[in-house]
Amino acid sequence: LLPNLTPQSSGINAEYGDIGNELFRAGKSYPAMVEYTSALKLCRKQLDDLRSVLHANRAACHVLCGEFKEAEEDCSAAIELNPQYLKALLRRGQVREKLEKLTQALEDYKSVLALDPRNGPALEATQRLPREIEVQQEKMKQECISKLKDLGNIVLKPFGLSTDNFNMVQNPETGGYNIQFSQNK
Repeated sequence: LLPNLTPQSSGINAEYGDIGNELFRAGKSYPAMVEYTSALKLCRKQLDDLRSVLHANRAACHVLCGEFKEAEEDCSAAIELNPQYLKALLRRGQVREKLEKLTQALEDYKSVLALDPRNGPALEATQRLPREIEVQQEKMKQECISKLKDLGNIVLKPFGLSTDNFNMVQNPETGGYNIQFSQNK
């Protein structure tokens, strides 16, 4: 959890971090979060590496508590302080998957592989996520079309029509769509 601290970074913030680590290992995520937060409040701004670790550790607590949005925020803070922080990048990718931010998760996993090309979880995710992203985008497209049809039906109803009176046929040569009217529906 907390790395070996230098003499300049040791002190009260390291003590809070150490207490947070002990609590985290004991499965006490909320008390550990409090300790990491206290350490962050007391930690000098110049200690980017320590602050980065504290944010990443607090993110781990948020994950265990199911607080994925907060975990993403802490991971992002850790990465902002240390862009090469592999554990924070990997954790943020995992959290973004939980938040269904699949494209952003894939970007994080690619960043992990740029730092560590043999990272197993990142390798697996970069293989799996492109298909999941396609499925997610198709689902969003269908939801959007459904909402547009509902809106169209509201507009067409006073005229005795509905979107079912219109067929959209894709032109295979151009990729464009032709709209055909059919009164019988």
